[in-house]
Amino acid sequence: MAEHKRDRRSSTYSQAPLSPCPIPDINDDDLVRVSVRDLNRTLKMRGLTREQIVLMKQRRRTLKNRGYAASCRIKRIEQKDTLESEKTNEWQTMEIIHEESEMTKREIVNWRKKYDALLDFARKNKIPIPPGMDSC
Repeated sequence: MAEHKRDRRSSTYSQAPLSPCPIPDINDDDLVRVSVRDLNRTLKMRGLTREQIVLMKQRRRTLKNRGYAASCRIKRIEQKDTLESEKTNEWQTMEIIHEESEMTKREIVNWRKKYDALLDFARKNKIPIPPGMDSC
């Protein structure tokens, strides 16, 4: 009862053909697009047997389900692409922030070295250091 067969070479799905349409002059596109009311009226007017009517309705339901499944697949793929793009952007932003953080850390170390050097210079040359600045 598998309606889809997986093609191992291309990883795509191929739809199994439906049984021939009981009414040859109604194509699948029309069958899917027609309203239920119009379909019922058309099937009654043509004098089809109950079995043929059931087959047409089953065919319509199968075609509609295929359409819904296809649109869900497309939506899922688009959603996946969007999320992957967002993920890539977030990683890039995170890398930029990390680089900025590392650069800031290096600047802090450099400023600390300059400060320590100035304190050392002030102590060696007996320059008074304001209270609180000598123990930072």
